[in-house]
Amino acid sequence: MDYKASVTMDASGFVLLADFIPHIVQEIRYYSTFNFIGERVDGYEEPCALLTKEAARALRTVSNEMIVKGYRLKVFDAYRPACAVRQFVLWGIEDQDIRMKPWFYPALEKTALFAEGYIASRSGHSRGSTVDLTLLDMKTGKELDMGSPFDLFSEVSHPDYRGVTEEQYENRMLLRNCMIRNGFIPIDCEWWHFTLKDEPYPETYFEFPVSSAYLRR
Repeated sequence: MDYKASVTMDASGFVLLADFIPHIVQEIRYYSTFNFIGERVDGYEEPCALLTKEAARALRTVSNEMIVKGYRLKVFDAYRPACAVRQFVLWGIEDQDIRMKPWFYPALEKTALFAEGYIASRSGHSRGSTVDLTLLDMKTGKELDMGSPFDLFSEVSHPDYRGVTEEQYENRMLLRNCMIRNGFIPIDCEWWHFTLKDEPYPETYFEFPVSSAYLRR
C-alpha cells in the first residue's frame, strides 16, 4: 500500500445508503455467490450498501433527478472493505478456480484482469466514496439495457464502446452524464463505476465490515 495511505476501522463518516435514499434498489453482488469469484467475499456481512456521508448526499441528488425521469438507482457495490480487495488479489494470483469465467471474464485469462484494470491491489471502493450502479425502469421494473452486465470484464463494458446498440449507448450516457453532473468521476473500463470527485478520505482505506450493525455501534 502507498506509504501515504492509512487503514482504519473508523466508520463514523459512513451511512447506510438505504437510510439516505429510501428508493434505492440493492443487489450487493459480493455478499452473494454470483460474482466473479463465485463465493461471498470477505467483509460482506450483510447485503447492504454503505457510503461516506458526502457520497451518499451526492447520490441522493442523482436519485432525485432519475426518479423525475422514471428511473430508480440500483446499486451492486459501494464501500468495499480492504480485506475484500486483498481476497480479490490473492484469488487472481494464486487461486486456480475459474468456475465463473464464462459469466464474468470469458475472453480473458485471470492474470489479465490486473493488466486491463478490472482488479486493482488498492480499490477506491475501500475509501468509501465509490459506487457501482445501474438504472431501473420504474414502469417495467427491469434494469435498463446497458449492453453488458455488471462486472463483465470486457471491452464491451467500456463506457465509450460503440459496438453496442444506440439505445444501449444512450442508456449508459444517461447514467454517466447524471453522475458527472452531480460530482462523480467515471472510469474508462466500466460503465457502472463512479467515484465522488471531492471524496472526503482520498488517502484512507477502511477495513470495517459491510454491516449496518457495525455502523450503529
